[in-house]
Parts: sequence; structure tokens; C-alpha cells
Amino acid sequence: MSELKPARILAIETSCDETACAILENGRALLSSVVASQMEIHARYGGVFPEVASRQHVLSITPVVQQSLAQAHLTLNDIDAIAVTQGPGLAGSLIVGMNMAKGMALAMDKPLVGVNHLEGHIYSSWVYEAGEKAPPAPEFPLMALLVSGGHTELNLMTDHLTYQRLGSTLDDAAGEAFDKVARLLELPYPGGPSIQKAAEEGEPTRFNFPRAWLDGTWNFSFSGVKTSVLYEVNELKKRSNGLPVHDLAASFQKAVVDVLFKKTMNAAREFGAKQILVAGGVSANRALRQAFKAQTEFPVHIPPISLCTDNAAMIGAAGYFRYALGHVSEMEMDVLPAWPLS
Repeated sequence: MSELKPARILAIETSCDETACAILENGRALLSSVVASQMEIHARYGGVFPEVASRQHVLSITPVVQQSLAQAHLTLNDIDAIAVTQGPGLAGSLIVGMNMAKGMALAMDKPLVGVNHLEGHIYSSWVYEAGEKAPPAPEFPLMALLVSGGHTELNLMTDHLTYQRLGSTLDDAAGEAFDKVARLLELPYPGGPSIQKAAEEGEPTRFNFPRAWLDGTWNFSFSGVKTSVLYEVNELKKRSNGLPVHDLAASFQKAVVDVLFKKTMNAAREFGAKQILVAGGVSANRALRQAFKAQTEFPVHIPPISLCTDNAAMIGAAGYFRYALGHVSEMEMDVLPAWPLS
């Protein structure tokens, strides 16, 4: 690919319960990143409450954008384009970010770029802190494992913005399974970090929970392992007063990580990938990160923990490549709550 034109992108992300803004230079150098989390607000509900989320975005969006500009020591005049998450996500949340981005683009006569949230997660691996030495960018063809609360899928990337979906979850996404099992074990929301913390003191081989390999496909299924944990918990409750929460968490986590790791490695071999990329909220899981980093067959790109969960830096990275390659959106674009990556 020839050299792409330089550009500063201001990006906005409001797909769920994080209000975020970031500014990136040339799709990689992160000049500023601000995230206003609503986690404590939604923890009392045991999950994200959509109406509350959208109202909180309205309160947070303007201060977050202002703070991001201040951190980067820039004004809107210094920005070349505005990128915003168009979907997938909660409709009410997406609309807040979309309206803010449209207002700024219209007022400042800047190009507007709609970005797929899942694409953003993938492009988080291109981002580094401005002022630091730029790490090597991921090389194509890439095997990209996208693993989050709502999505688990394998995509082959042969070039920028080019995705061939090989397989996806047939039921629960990995992150969704973590949340549901955390509730079974009476661990706090969000389930991913809670399961990981409990698993650190557990024995991962105590319970042999099933692995759904789905031979002959690149699809995933995590409903079975979740149900197996439910049955085990019910049986244990009948026989004793307490649950071996740490062992249950460790055994469940290992079952999920085994499938994610082995299917991704096999797909990378099958399709001749040069490198592997792991992204999405569940890519923050320590056991999953260690599994990929321990192997030496493929170079692996996993974003830093701060860029695994929802943020605007990833939207800015994907937005830059869309803008530089001529994918500019119309002002009439609307949110797409169920927008697939491919």
C-alpha cells in the first residue's frame, strides 16, 4: 500500500456505557484519550441499563470532548476529520455520540467518518502513545480474533478494512458467558474481571467443563460450558453449604480460553496468516493474553489493557484509515445498532 496522507482525527465513542473522545495522528499516535465510565452506575443493575446509559452520555459528552482537546493542546481548527461510532451498540447511546460528531463536523466544515465499533476494536492494535517509539504495525494477512461481551468471531484480514468472517459464536459471546457465570457464582459485575480475579486462587483442572470444538467450522459456542457450570453449582449446593468459587472460576476460564486460543491458532495455520491479532474487551483477560504470548509460532498483537475495553482511540485509528482511503460518510448517515463487521 502506498503512503497514506497525514491527518489528525478526533473520535467519539458512545456505543454502550462509556463516553469517550480521543485524538490520533496518522491513525497510530495517540495525542489524547478521555473515557468517562458509567460502570459504578450500572453495577447496581447487574448490567447496562440502556436508558440510564443514554442520559449519562448526554451529561458527559461535551466535557469529555473539551477535555480531550485540552489534553492534546489542540482546537477543532487543528482537526482534519471527525470519526464516530455508527454501530453496533445501544441505539440511544449511539445517537448521542452521532449527534455530537455531526454538530462539530457541520459547524467546522470537517469531513465525517462513521466507524464500525468492531472494526475499532481491531484497529486498537495500531495505536501507541505519542512521544513513544512506534511499534511495528500489524502485518497482513492477519488472523483477527474479536472477543467481547457481545461478539466472538474470527476474521481474516488481507488488507486494511478488508474482512472475511470465518466463524462466529452460535449462541453466547465469550464475554456474555463470563458475565452469566459470574452471576451464578455471585461475583460482582462486570463478570470478566471478577472471574479472572477469582480464578487466580483457583485450580483450573478441578472441574472438567466441556469445550465445544464444532469440528469442521470456525464457529464458537459457549452456551454449553455456561450450562455445565450451572448444573455443577446446583449439585454442589445440594451437597454442601459453600461453593468452591475460585476453582469453578478457574476451570470455567480455562475451558473458554482453550477454545479461543486453539481455534485461532488452527485458523491462522489454515489460512496462511503472517500474524495474529486479538482484540475486544475479553482480550484484557490475563489467561488469554498469556496463552497467545507463550506461543512462538506467530507474532501476536494484543492492545494494552486500557485499549481493550471501549474507548475512542480505537475509533480514531479505524476512522483514520477510512478517511485516508476515501471512505467519508454523508451527514445524513444514521446509527446502525446491529451493524455486522462483515
